Amino acid sequence: MWKLYAAALPANGWNWVAVWRRNYLAWKKVALASILGNLADPMIYLFGLGTGLGMMVGRVDGVSYIAFLTAGMVATSAMTASTFETIYATFARMRAQRTWEAILYTQITIGDIVLGELAWAASKASLAGTGIGIVAAMLGYAEWLSVLYALPVIALTGLAFASLAMLVTALAPSYDYFIFYQTLVITPMLFLSGAVFPVDQLPGAFQQVTRFLPLAHSIEIIRPTMLGRPVVDVGLHVGALCIYVVVPFFLSAALLRRRLMS
Repeated sequence: MWKLYAAALPANGWNWVAVWRRNYLAWKKVALASILGNLADPMIYLFGLGTGLGMMVGRVDGVSYIAFLTAGMVATSAMTASTFETIYATFARMRAQRTWEAILYTQITIGDIVLGELAWAASKASLAGTGIGIVAAMLGYAEWLSVLYALPVIALTGLAFASLAMLVTALAPSYDYFIFYQTLVITPMLFLSGAVFPVDQLPGAFQQVTRFLPLAHSIEIIRPTMLGRPVVDVGLHVGALCIYVVVPFFLSAALLRRRLMS
């Protein structure tokens, strides 16, 4: 078993950059459409729920509802951008386009490819999350410096969800199976993690589930950062996100190697 994992590891610490660069050069041709697409969904939530429900809800945790919602949408946009990049674009490069097959004829290993794909998905997540943060800052719902402070957590959030999505990609026989991950995992996580309403309003059983969700850990750092409040248990939240990065990475790399070599 260890030999399987060892064979799937990156060859060195820099080969993944070539994979990241390849994806970047391909993305540049459709950059504007890609950015607008990643921003559309969280912006609809932000203004639709923020202005509509905000008038009825009033203040939440001492701030306006739209300011409360903003931090949740920053984390959510990072989640959705990295997830969709991995389960659709990465799957296409692996299967339909057979880009991975061509890359594997070079000195780059499957571990290098997976790491490069995760880094690229995290880069797109950073763009999406930062874009929402900039809009929030322009409208006065967050401080400009807070967006900068939140950027490392946005990137880590993107990396965590890309790693989880890569595991789904390694297991899915076709595109049709991704809908189950979207509807049974991603969408419920949005509503259970405190993105649109406080976690303490949930039933006790759901609050216990929330403690294990990566989006909840991300929001617990990003929200107080953007609201200018101290972050509680930052080590716990960062550590949890790192676990969601590392464990699925090794599992997906091993599964993908077995899938491509079979």
